[in-house]
Amino acid sequence: MRRARQIGHALAGLLERAGVIEREHLAATVELAWPRTVTGFAIMSKQAVDLALVGLTVGPAAVAGLAFANAYWLVGKRIGIGLTGGAVGLVSQNYGGGADERASLVVKQSVWVALAFALPVALAYGLFARPLIDLVGSDPAAVGHGATYLTFVAPGLLFEFLNLIASRTYAGVGDTRTPMVVRAGGAVLNILISGVLIFGLGMGVTGAAIGTTVSTGATLLLITWGMFGRSYGTRLLQPSPVALRLGGPQVDLSLARQLLTVSTPLMVRRVTEGLVIFPLLAIAATFGPLVVAGLEVGRRVRQLATSFSWGFSIAASTLVGQRLGQGDESGAEAYGGAILRLSTAVYAAVSLVVLLFAAPIAGLFVNDPGTITEATTFVRVGALSAVALGIDGSATGALRGAGDTRWPLVASLLGRYAVGLPLAALGTVTALGVTGLYLALVAETVVPAAITTWRFRTNRWKVVSRAYRPSSEPG
Repeated sequence: MRRARQIGHALAGLLERAGVIEREHLAATVELAWPRTVTGFAIMSKQAVDLALVGLTVGPAAVAGLAFANAYWLVGKRIGIGLTGGAVGLVSQNYGGGADERASLVVKQSVWVALAFALPVALAYGLFARPLIDLVGSDPAAVGHGATYLTFVAPGLLFEFLNLIASRTYAGVGDTRTPMVVRAGGAVLNILISGVLIFGLGMGVTGAAIGTTVSTGATLLLITWGMFGRSYGTRLLQPSPVALRLGGPQVDLSLARQLLTVSTPLMVRRVTEGLVIFPLLAIAATFGPLVVAGLEVGRRVRQLATSFSWGFSIAASTLVGQRLGQGDESGAEAYGGAILRLSTAVYAAVSLVVLLFAAPIAGLFVNDPGTITEATTFVRVGALSAVALGIDGSATGALRGAGDTRWPLVASLLGRYAVGLPLAALGTVTALGVTGLYLALVAETVVPAAITTWRFRTNRWKVVSRAYRPSSEPG
């Protein structure tokens, strides 16, 4: 422990001397970010574990099927991520400004809105899984695996929406450790259940989907206890200081409008980010199932690598939002800039590690030699694009803490649809071939990173935030 402190102290000094981040800012950022990073890794690992277990036991067709099903799952989940992105900004500003009751009411509005979105999406996935997968898949085996997985994982989407609300609420009040413990426990439970169902009972894709749904539901039950302000009886888990209450006002139109105003651009952004995978998968399918499987492995590894962005992004939203709620605009700018520089340094290191070990990492998901070759290249491309993805996550987190969510939407649309997708499509009609997909994966992260970073540097987000602070409410 003493040795670890010495290393941490030396690293903090090195980062400060290099002009990356001051010690004070680093301590507050790390305190919020590291539990959220673990949480992000735990969440992202669920689909990654499913992909690895199925890929190693069933084969490339199952991996391709899960790629199709996960595309739908991610579209639904991204609606929840966008909604909770708005919630964390409003919760942090109100909590930072001492308006605890108002922050609690924001959470209640978020729950109702989340249910309104999640229920119809989960029902549609459960009832129409086969025709939905048929829209994007052509290989009968892959389509069958994808439809099975989507059917059994659909109820888990409803649980995941509410888990996201709870996790972001805790983050908004500065507690990222409680959701970390809960989410990590859910990830371990997912591995145990899926492992038993797949290896013990031979349930394959069905077992992977059931494991994800059950573990996500168990996570929700545990974190709901704290969301209602109940004590866990342990220091590892804390009750929410802006607890939900069954009584009292259920709807506040002013807060609901603010929530939707801030969240809608984020939801549109997240959904459009999710929808772009459908044409990318269709383009990949023209090159065969091995390319589809390789693309999915590369994307999964990139998502795991960007778990740091969960921490940096939420730290930026919370610290920027809380200081804006206190009227400290210069402090908010200092925190946002420091986190942006820190994330750039961290992702450069992460990308280098993944590049060096791309082949063995790909081998964790598939064992077919041809698929490993394709997946290794996609893992390397994903590692390069992860740097820009991390930068964009931190810049977007700072803007989100201020309630300035429209520019991240514009940035995402331009990167993915105006640049990335045309590059991928170009590969189907020119000699670029699969290289078009590689270029698309890089472009879809570099363009948004450049735009959101520029927006943060303009400081216009400070003006936007003034409409959402506690002091903006009459009385």
